[in-house]
Amino acid sequence: MCGIVGYIGAQPAVQILVDGLRTLEYRGYDSAGVALVPGDGTLRVTRASGKLINLAGKVDLNDPTPQGIGHTRWATHGRPTEENAHPHRSQDGKVVAVHNGIFENFLELRQELQAAGNVFKSETDTECFPVMVSHLMSKGAAFPEAFRQAVGRMEGIYALACMHADETGRILAARSGPPLVIGIGEGENFLASDVVPLLRHTRQVIFLEDGDLAEITREGVRIFDKDGKTLDRTVHTIPYDPVAAEKGGFKHFMQKEIFEQPQALSNTLMNRLPLDGGPIPLDLPFTDEELKNLQRIHIVACGTSWHSGLVGKFLIEQLARVAVEVDYGSEYRYREPVIPEGTLIIGITQSGETADTLAAMKEAAAKGARTLAICNVMGSTATRTAEATILTHAGPEIGVASTKAFTTQLAVLTLLALKLGETKGTVDPKVRAELIQGLRELPAHLERLSALEPQLKEWAQDWVDASDFLYLGRGPLYPIALEGALKLKEISYIHAEGYPAGEMKHGPIALIDRNLPVVALMPQDAHREKTLSNLQEAAAREGRILGLVTEGDTGLDGIAADVLQLPKVHPWLAPILYVVPLQLLAYHIAVLRGCDVDQPRNLAKSVTVE
Repeated sequence: MCGIVGYIGAQPAVQILVDGLRTLEYRGYDSAGVALVPGDGTLRVTRASGKLINLAGKVDLNDPTPQGIGHTRWATHGRPTEENAHPHRSQDGKVVAVHNGIFENFLELRQELQAAGNVFKSETDTECFPVMVSHLMSKGAAFPEAFRQAVGRMEGIYALACMHADETGRILAARSGPPLVIGIGEGENFLASDVVPLLRHTRQVIFLEDGDLAEITREGVRIFDKDGKTLDRTVHTIPYDPVAAEKGGFKHFMQKEIFEQPQALSNTLMNRLPLDGGPIPLDLPFTDEELKNLQRIHIVACGTSWHSGLVGKFLIEQLARVAVEVDYGSEYRYREPVIPEGTLIIGITQSGETADTLAAMKEAAAKGARTLAICNVMGSTATRTAEATILTHAGPEIGVASTKAFTTQLAVLTLLALKLGETKGTVDPKVRAELIQGLRELPAHLERLSALEPQLKEWAQDWVDASDFLYLGRGPLYPIALEGALKLKEISYIHAEGYPAGEMKHGPIALIDRNLPVVALMPQDAHREKTLSNLQEAAAREGRILGLVTEGDTGLDGIAADVLQLPKVHPWLAPILYVVPLQLLAYHIAVLRGCDVDQPRNLAKSVTVE
């Protein structure tokens, strides 16, 4: 939530800031702003409500100032107005700050500072920080010391960048929760909420840890703790190509990322499939004996990742015979979960920074659970704090509505289920061989789905004016029904509901008439006949069925309004295949409705607040 970018060096900062914010706009786009320190004792602050294009039209892109910070906002405290946009300044106009997160004690701090004579100009929690720094400086503290003391007064989660009008050549930063990354250059250094805006300038980065403070100058970076003690942090080399974060000729990032899924899946599976019948080569720090002794698995995740966890529950229980619970990260801690000995907690998070998921993992670890992260971002908080990590290698995902991150999570969960099953001796060798071969063939099957796009565009045109959708599936396809409904809600703003097909008659059947599109997932699996019976019930109520079936399956002929035939795959791999048409259907409906596909209203990509 919210994006921060900073630059200090010899180049004009403003273009670097605006370009950086453009790549971070997926984190929030309610308002944006930049602040520059020209060296004459003043600050140049430009802010605008709405999307970044509004700010780009106001700033002077020819300004030569070589130091600045910028911000794109996802509103928490205060409306998305220019007055509430970051950066925020102290009353004397000397201190400026940008902030991602929430100061939980800001009302108390605000009252304290108001009592000292300070006047606030916004509704935000953020404004209390530069005011506090200025207040401490008025009592004799130098800027760096005032910054350190002010950070110590803040309660909650935050990523901060701060400058002073009289302190050219220095940006101060702090992290407690939301990510903050320093990019290392030659005679220049960078700061951002994510690695993506840094890639066009450098691949050498430092991920700040919780509790870190940093002083960034042209010459270098100093990282220290709340007591001022210098800390050593590893410099990482990021492998991503910056071109991978560009649209590459596609109209939207989401469209590009849907069609990148065959390659993303190949990257996920690379060097993870055995060639000679040997064990699944997952690089995990657990011994075979520890894996054998696992008694229970808790999966925690949010949103789309929660749906992948539901599929993972099915796969792990089928192949490894280990009981699996799947929880929303935001609910897990508050139900006081029972965590017996031999429990593994798996946190699934695309960004590795999802606050609710990280908090759930921390809670479980404190109670003795082993921890594993399934994540797309190397160096993220999840990968640094979990005992084990399996990276999805999906590459940068810029569209807010997740696509390739989801399918690669499903692939990783399939590999993990196979690994656990072979270690415990519970997986049938024939099934194991079929799944491994099916995974090898899956990228090619995903490539074939592009030929189905014209038919999905027709579906979109037929149903663009529908006010509601119902998605139905059974077994491991039920979570895909949930995911299909979520995609439609996220980007087209049409109400949609995912439901187990067998549960339709226990309530949702009351909604069915000729105006309700029913998207049905019916692969040739153990649930096919039951699903077909459920759909006949819907057809008897004049429901308009849009069916996704296996090639050659004629079971919905005469029942469905339209049918899409998908390549035949192992039933337990069908979730990876069947979600792609649902992504495309949601995408084309959203485009026809004129929605902002990549930046849906009210959403953000990386949710770093609870």
